[in-house]
Amino acid sequence: MKLSFYPGCSLEGMANDYCESIYAVFKTLGIDLVEIEDWSCCGATAAHSLSEVMSVILPARNLAAADKMGLDIICPCSLCFNRLLFSQKMIKKKIFHIPWHVTGDTRVLDMTRFLAKPSIIKLIKQCVLKPLDSLKVVCYYGCQMVRPPKITGYADYENPQTLDHISAAAGARVIDWSYKSTCCGASIGIGRREIVESLSKRILQKTQQAGAEAIVVSCPLCQSNLDIVQKDRSEPPTPIFYITELLRLSFNYKGNPKWFKMHVADPVPLLKAKGLL
Repeated sequence: MKLSFYPGCSLEGMANDYCESIYAVFKTLGIDLVEIEDWSCCGATAAHSLSEVMSVILPARNLAAADKMGLDIICPCSLCFNRLLFSQKMIKKKIFHIPWHVTGDTRVLDMTRFLAKPSIIKLIKQCVLKPLDSLKVVCYYGCQMVRPPKITGYADYENPQTLDHISAAAGARVIDWSYKSTCCGASIGIGRREIVESLSKRILQKTQQAGAEAIVVSCPLCQSNLDIVQKDRSEPPTPIFYITELLRLSFNYKGNPKWFKMHVADPVPLLKAKGLL
């Protein structure tokens, strides 16, 4: 199987460890990721906040490039997925003129929903060499992956399950909770850091109350907000794992602490205590 890969800006910078784990996991699963040549920023938060026209045009350039490849697009970033899908829908409706030809036939796939397909879950279970059954986690989806449902196609946006199913396939002990799609503040932290800190700290508090030891995410911004807010905490950290980091860990008999070098809330002590490193 071969898919075009749209990493987005975050995976080139603050979420580079996420990108590395994605390539490692998909290689193990036997799925070839082909990075979209000369891809550009989708506009993310800034574009659709300031100009609806730009919010369609910026992602359209990447959609046109993927069309030429003839491959469906896999998106690991929730916001990139949301913006590419929104652009494609607007183009189909012919609301805006764009300078590239976009067929609208290329499927834009949320990475977690792709990995949660029954056929891929079966493949994941076959690849697990070290079940993560000693690790108790909650799964956090945030806003952009599941909302608005008319764009994302998530029917279970109040109680999504994709990350839960993937984590369970890796052997982790997944705890159900009611804060999985509560907002962490997203990019409002650029101008109002105190809002992000308040919302993120509440999510961390609810994680502890649920009895979980770590949080599983797929959105780079969610990971960053929940991770960085723990910078000056005195109590033991709550690691914020990308879902592919956990899969990578379960696919290897011996993990590497260097895989987690970009984390603020260091997960290495917890993983060593659980016998997973």
